[in-house]
Amino acid sequence: MQDYSLGIDIGSTTIKFALKNGKDIIYECYERHLANIKQKLLEKLSEIQKLVGDEKIKIAFSGSSGLGISQKLALPFVQEVYAMSKFVKENSQKVNCVIELGGEDAKVIFFDKGSTDERMNGSCAGGTGAFIDQMATLLNITNKELDELSSKSERIYPIASRCGVFAKSDIQPLLNQGAKKEDISASIFYSIVNQTIAGLAQGRKIEGRVMFLGGPLTFFSGLRKAFIQTLNLKEEDAIFPENSLTAVAIGASIYAMTQNDAFYLSDIIDALNKVKTEKNIENSMSPLFESEAEYEIFKQRHSKAYVSSIDYTGYNGKAYLGIDCGSTTTKLILISKDNEILYSSYQSNMGNPVDVIKSELLKIYNLCGKNIEICGSVVTGYGEELIKKAFHIDSGVVETLAHYNSAKYFNPKVDYILDIGGQDIKCFKIKNGAIDSISLNEACSSGCGSFIETFAKSLGYKIEDFASLALYAKNPVDLGSRCTVFMNSKVKQAQKDGYTPNDISAGLSYSVVKNAIYKVIREPDITKLGDNIVVQGGTFLNDAVLRAFEKETGKNVIRSNIAGLMGAFGCALYAKQFEKSSIITLKELQNFSHKSIMVKCNGCENHCNLTINTFGNGEKYVSGNRCEKGAGIVPSSDTKKLPNLYEYKRDILLNLMKTKIDANKKTIGLPLALGMYEFAVYYKTLFEELGFNVVISPFTTKDIYSKGQFSIPSDTICYPAKVMHGHIMHLLEQKVDAIFYPSSTYNIDEKTGDNYYNCPVVAYYGEVLKANIDELKNTLFMYPYIDINRPKVMANALKKELSPLKNIHKHKILKAQEKAMFEYKEWQKDIRIKGQQALAFAKENGKTALILSGRPYHIDPEICHGIDKLATSLGFVVLSEDSVANLSTSNGLKVLNQWTFHARMYNSATFAVENDGVELVQLVSFGCGIDAITSDEIRTILESKMKPYTQLKIDEITNLGAVKIRLRSLKGILDEKTKLQRN
Repeated sequence: MQDYSLGIDIGSTTIKFALKNGKDIIYECYERHLANIKQKLLEKLSEIQKLVGDEKIKIAFSGSSGLGISQKLALPFVQEVYAMSKFVKENSQKVNCVIELGGEDAKVIFFDKGSTDERMNGSCAGGTGAFIDQMATLLNITNKELDELSSKSERIYPIASRCGVFAKSDIQPLLNQGAKKEDISASIFYSIVNQTIAGLAQGRKIEGRVMFLGGPLTFFSGLRKAFIQTLNLKEEDAIFPENSLTAVAIGASIYAMTQNDAFYLSDIIDALNKVKTEKNIENSMSPLFESEAEYEIFKQRHSKAYVSSIDYTGYNGKAYLGIDCGSTTTKLILISKDNEILYSSYQSNMGNPVDVIKSELLKIYNLCGKNIEICGSVVTGYGEELIKKAFHIDSGVVETLAHYNSAKYFNPKVDYILDIGGQDIKCFKIKNGAIDSISLNEACSSGCGSFIETFAKSLGYKIEDFASLALYAKNPVDLGSRCTVFMNSKVKQAQKDGYTPNDISAGLSYSVVKNAIYKVIREPDITKLGDNIVVQGGTFLNDAVLRAFEKETGKNVIRSNIAGLMGAFGCALYAKQFEKSSIITLKELQNFSHKSIMVKCNGCENHCNLTINTFGNGEKYVSGNRCEKGAGIVPSSDTKKLPNLYEYKRDILLNLMKTKIDANKKTIGLPLALGMYEFAVYYKTLFEELGFNVVISPFTTKDIYSKGQFSIPSDTICYPAKVMHGHIMHLLEQKVDAIFYPSSTYNIDEKTGDNYYNCPVVAYYGEVLKANIDELKNTLFMYPYIDINRPKVMANALKKELSPLKNIHKHKILKAQEKAMFEYKEWQKDIRIKGQQALAFAKENGKTALILSGRPYHIDPEICHGIDKLATSLGFVVLSEDSVANLSTSNGLKVLNQWTFHARMYNSATFAVENDGVELVQLVSFGCGIDAITSDEIRTILESKMKPYTQLKIDEITNLGAVKIRLRSLKGILDEKTKLQRN
């Protein structure tokens, strides 16, 4: 008699089988089920039946999709962590940790003294197999090629991995700048490792013997290498079992052995055949079109916004070229003097926009011959600067103005523009003939063209066919407005509920629109969008998306027949200002070549990763730099003297970091992060007055961040908090005697708000550090609860806290506090004086003063990623919020004004609206809950006086592509308003 046991692990994307006969595995299978679980299960059970014949077998299911099947068949189910522990126990004598990466699921399981501690991703599939699939698609290569290319890398770029669309925001600009796919491929694998360590392990250190399981870790040698190197594992401590793909299924089969009941497979197959797909289509929306007749009326209405095309062979005269080198696609359009289209192109960047442009220009020169002369050329988009330099394009224009220029062509009265592209959403409000405000999606591309395309491919459709399915769907499924990887689960559930591909396609069309309106535009009253709306972008060529927008808003809008080419068309219209073009000649183009190398810039503290592009004629273009130094540009005398309060404050702190160590004194370390950016002057003075050496950690770098990433307990906490862990580790390496970061509920009472709190993260992060950094157990870590506004109470707390180092009389502490407060107030006074001087400079020299309004830690070069230097390179005089907050008082706020740092932001916004020549940009950190409140309030303050509101969300993402668009758009808005005022 045989002793069969079958384990079946059904995950989000794959199904795994393991059949054992006693201790021997006689059948294994690992396949994608493509959301058709029942069919794949029947197919494989039939194969297994041929092996076991009429023998009874014991069986157990596991996995995220296995529970429902097991319940319907009334068969045993085992939780996958328990099943995995069974596998681990059978295959290894001792394992401290298991890392499993699946298609959409990721787990880190710690085994400690017989107990297990599991850390698992939620609904987001960042850092999993689905993430790798998305990245390979973005690079236009196969998964196998991705792995092979990674082995030839020479450098690693910082790439976000907690979400695929965040990663695209880092990767696409690198591609546009000429970065090598080998380096990007390896960087993708390292980003997954960082996501697992910082986001999934949630502060618990991965060490000891580590077993790696799941498809990605089995198929990608580059990923395995990245884990081993980052975790610094010895060869014998990195375990890659032979059966890693089917580990949970094997564990389930081991569990099945312990069960009493056995079953005939024929009975299970019969029961499975009787299981019917349940219909549950209650969660549906109204059809996009009720009939074909309604659709025909819709098409006729939208056929009126039309640009005609003419046969270039019959045209003789001037022509104008517009190029839009976007995040995922490149668009070109050549127009006649009468704005007719002579040639147009819309295609994928294929990971190399330079080659795409070269190929397209060769085609254009071929059609032009001697009869057509290109008199002007203009480029826009993420690749603007590279393409402009490479092909001698006459001019570049920021995307927002290019799109506005084309929208005006179709409706001079346009008051609202919505552009949805491959990864970007742009929304422009127009007032008095100029762009008044801009909203762009942040690092997330949910609701964009790639969003629908991803699902079309996953369901086996071409994007065009998938879009057409939505038009007559009877029950569009309500999928809400969530990101791509979150939506995967909803789409799969919709399939289980009986929704057709037509219903899902229509539901996704609604989802795109809802995401744009409620997450990007964030307009609670959609009636305020405007009366003359123009929609643009390739996504709106999808009639289903266009119809969903009109139904959701209740407004008829304008979409032209060149919706996907509007950026390029706007550039072509701009190009008509030129009489003679400097564009590359045919002969030069035929000899054109392009090479790129990567270097790290040491010109300033930013240490930018530079791409040096060299062209066949010897010309060079440097990308990746955040200031002129990296590009090898000598700043003009005008640019050199532009005041920058962020840089000024950093210089003060650099001087503060200088210290002479007295070997006879104890040393206290101050981590330069969070609240310490505000009070470093205070605490250094205080402790030096008390007879201590004081060491301040340096400005944040990626290396410092990496030192502490193993102990970060939350992936959703703000980046300024995450870097604190690295600063603590740096100070520990300096062998300081103690580290000080106080717990301060209250900030300095500046008498400007309803209260004067620190935010909870700034106030109490010492508790988090103490609980999660094991190395602090061996060092005195002081995080006393103090109120800097109550010196006597604070002195008592400090006396107790410092007693292990030195017994200090309370009177001496009070005297030191007086000196420290004096120095702190002098620091504030100095910043305000410099602010006044910067304002005077801006006024005298006709410059715009730009308040970069954030918190003190936003001056950190790693946290703000050089935004201040980018702003000065665009001609702005840069102010900090604390340099002008004393000059105005915000009144009539709709929120409780109880945070000191944010009260400064409200005051600086009020100052901006009260003064001509002063603008404000708000810096927001991802994960900051308070900013969700302050953002709306600051927007209200600015817009009350017709000032444009610009928000820059910053996090680990280092690429400034979207930031540059915003700042250049702001500058363009101001320039256009100035022109209108002059006219």
